[in-house]
Amino acid sequence: MYESSMNIEHEYEQNLLWAKKIKDALKEDRIVPLFQPIVDVESKKIVKYEALMRMIDKDGNFVSPIHFLELAKKNKLYPQLTKMMLDKTFEKFKDLKTQVSINLSVHDILNEMVYSSIMKKLTTYNFGNRIVFEIIESDGIENFEQVLEFIKEVKSHGAKISIDDFGTGYSNFEYLMKLKVDYIKIDASMIKDIDTNKNSQLVTETIIDLAKKMNIKTVAEFIHSES
Repeated sequence: MYESSMNIEHEYEQNLLWAKKIKDALKEDRIVPLFQPIVDVESKKIVKYEALMRMIDKDGNFVSPIHFLELAKKNKLYPQLTKMMLDKTFEKFKDLKTQVSINLSVHDILNEMVYSSIMKKLTTYNFGNRIVFEIIESDGIENFEQVLEFIKEVKSHGAKISIDDFGTGYSNFEYLMKLKVDYIKIDASMIKDIDTNKNSQLVTETIIDLAKKMNIKTVAEFIHSES
């Protein structure tokens, strides 16, 4: 009988291969941000951009982080990826007048190197009022006090806070009560069939209604069709 454990050698080989790809990409400056526009549904104008991480492979192709991010965390390379994204995003937007959001995990916030890099950049570049830090920890925020301290400090520079993947976890509503959130991004699982699924519509309406009452702006992920 075949068991997946029999394929463990192939898995190890792939992990080693991707670990080397990540290290090479960091060394050769091939981790780059792409900027996705966020559009106001009423004015149809771009109100800000979201910085999305990509690796450029040896052939010049963009590689999505879904292929390497988890492995980067296991190999302790993740903070270096975040730092490179921060460096390039701040540099890109220093002379622009628009907002940009940067994804951060709770691991980033708790990492001393990443934390100090963020604070230094907010002071040096002095456009914190155009930065949104998007917390992407879907699994749950356990270190509330440290995360709250981070939020308090970046907000003193004018930065804003967003919660990503809203609607995927039971603890998300607790985040809204405890964290000083400016935006929530409604998860793609709610939006992808919202034009045909009544349950998705109902849940999304509830989230938006709550957000409005708490004076929190909402962003919908996975807008994919005209309807």
